[in-house]
Amino acid sequence: MSKLVVYFSYTGNTRMIANKIKEKLNCDILEIKTVVPYSNDYDTVVNDEHNSEASNYLPEIQDISLDLSKYNEIILGTPVWWYRPVPAIRTFLTQNDLSGKVIKPFATNAGWLGRTFKEIKTLCPDSEVADGMNIVFESYSDKLVTKEQEIDNWINIL
Repeated sequence: MSKLVVYFSYTGNTRMIANKIKEKLNCDILEIKTVVPYSNDYDTVVNDEHNSEASNYLPEIQDISLDLSKYNEIILGTPVWWYRPVPAIRTFLTQNDLSGKVIKPFATNAGWLGRTFKEIKTLCPDSEVADGMNIVFESYSDKLVTKEQEIDNWINIL
C-alpha cells in the first residue's frame, strides 16, 4: 500500500510526530498550511471565534501539490482545538475525495480529545477510518505524556 502522512501543526508537536512516522515508514509527507497563517500568539488563536467549538468555519488552505490518488492510505495528523480536529484539517477533508482510502488518524492534544476521531469519520464517509492514536502532551509544552514506546508500537502496525 502506498502511504502518505498528511498533517497540520501549530506548535510543532504534530509535525514532530508526523516526521517520526515518515522516517519510520519511509513514506511521503504533506503539511497542510492555511493561506492566511495563524497568529503566533496562542491566546489570539484560542480566542478567535472561527476556532471555537461551535464554529464550522473552514479556512482556505494552500494548494496541494501531490496527487492524492496515488495513495491508498492516509495517516492523518491533527492537533485538537476545542475537542475537534483543527479547522485546516477539516478543510482538507471536505475539499478532497478520499473515497476508498484507509485513513489512520492521530491527534495531538493536552488531554482533551473530545469528538476528534468521530468527526474525522463523519468527514470521510466513504473511507475506512481506523481507530485513532491519541497522543497527549503536557499543557503548553512539547513534553510527551504518552509513552514513546506506545507511539512506536502504533507506528509499527501502520
